[in-house]
Amino acid sequence: MTVEPLPLTGERTVPGIAEENYWFRRHEAAYLDLVRHCVGAVVLEAGCGEGYGAALIAGHAARVVALDYDETTAAHAGRAYPELTVLRGNLASLPLRDASVDVVANLQVIEHLWDQEGFLAECARVLRPGGRLLVTTPNRITFSPGRDTPLNPFHTRELAPAELRGLLVDAGLEVELLAGLRHGPALRALDERFGGSVIDAQVAVVVDGGEWPADLLAAVSSVRSEDFEITTEDLDASLDLVAVAVRA
Repeated sequence: MTVEPLPLTGERTVPGIAEENYWFRRHEAAYLDLVRHCVGAVVLEAGCGEGYGAALIAGHAARVVALDYDETTAAHAGRAYPELTVLRGNLASLPLRDASVDVVANLQVIEHLWDQEGFLAECARVLRPGGRLLVTTPNRITFSPGRDTPLNPFHTRELAPAELRGLLVDAGLEVELLAGLRHGPALRALDERFGGSVIDAQVAVVVDGGEWPADLLAAVSSVRSEDFEITTEDLDASLDLVAVAVRA
């Protein structure tokens, strides 16, 4: 069965689109790094979006429940990835029993939420003792530098490293890892090639609404998940934050 792709609105990443490949691979790099925590586990992906990440996790987990608030998105994920158990629901009130999952995955989602504290309390509630919460989110310091409101209109509150750590601790979780995702050597070379930032070069095309320059589109299309690095060094300079927190 052929499943129609989700439309690209800017709210969520969609695979298989050349112009979107940089962001897709950036998100995929985090999934590939964190999936080791999902082996043999019952996993809730809270905010599954298109579903590609939940499907990646499903290749390692015992079961994956994929949850999204948007009706069209949840329906698409269910059609595109039949290996998932897909639910539509509100992240502010997770439709799961207490202590019912081993892992909650929340990648590139918390920055969209109005009640981040309430959401993290819900994650702690549905996690079994010793269960892990996996979180990635744009680093506010580098994603929307010098601003009180996010540049991305779909984001409500972006977080700096210390802010993310504080939210996790306040939710009663122990922070096992707080790291940052950044460009590896190949992407740093692209940064130099495109005037210091391949990200800014992409944003400029989108803002202007013009045609993609052939060299930029070719470069963006060539990006691989392994072109990103995840490290605990110099978190304030990272592009995305990567956290693993444990429920006691």
